[in-house]
Parts: sequence; C-alpha cells; structure tokens
Amino acid sequence: MLKQVSIYAENKKGTMRKVTGILLDQGINILGSVTNDSAEYGIVRMVVSDAKKACEALEQAGYLCRLTDVIGVEVEDKVGNLHSLLSDLANTNISVDYLYLSFNRESGKPIMVFHCDDVAEVAASLSSKGYSVL
Repeated sequence: MLKQVSIYAENKKGTMRKVTGILLDQGINILGSVTNDSAEYGIVRMVVSDAKKACEALEQAGYLCRLTDVIGVEVEDKVGNLHSLLSDLANTNISVDYLYLSFNRESGKPIMVFHCDDVAEVAASLSSKGYSVL
C-alpha cells in the first residue's frame, strides 16, 4: 500500500517552493502529486520516497500534514487504459475520491494513484482482476 502525504497549506506565493525545499533538504523525492486549492488554503497530495520522514519534516516547519493509504495501479501507456480501470472500479461499485498520475521509474509505465473507501479491499479486488497494484 502506498502512503500519501497530504499537506494543508496557505494559498500564497512561494508556498510550493517552501514545501519542495523542505523535501529537498531531507533528500525526499516527489514521485507524484496533485494540488487542490481554494481562495485561502489548499491541499497538496504527494506520494514521496519517504512519507513518514516528509510528514515529520513538514510538521516541524509548521505545516499540518496527514498520512493516508492510497492505491497505485501500474497501467500500460495507451489510449483508454484509465477509462478501463475506472470502468472496472465502477462495475464493482467503487467510487474514486480523487486520482493523479505518477510513473514507475524502472518500467517507465504510468501509475494511477487514487483514493477510495477501503483501499485494502479495493487493492485486492484489482489484483484479482489482473491489475498491477503497488
């Protein structure tokens, strides 16, 4: 199971640079991310090389962070693969809360990172259907 770091940060100039600087100082690699913002605050969701260390460093710098289990599914880089994955999830009555893209640095294949209810059950279901779940 992948661990995601969710960072709650003020939506102001330089915030992302500060966050990435903290991760740089700790030697933590960002493997995938998505940012959702509003007028005042945003949520930065990241899969990183060391989620626990990242969360601790960001909290020491004053950011509110949370670790969350997410699912990573490696797919072929071809038209329609995301649609197929989402269709298989919908056919088993699984709703995706959010998703974003990463990639496997060894194989070069895309990894769809997503969150849903009961990630362990969903990961097992996808594995049984032949998906490469990380």
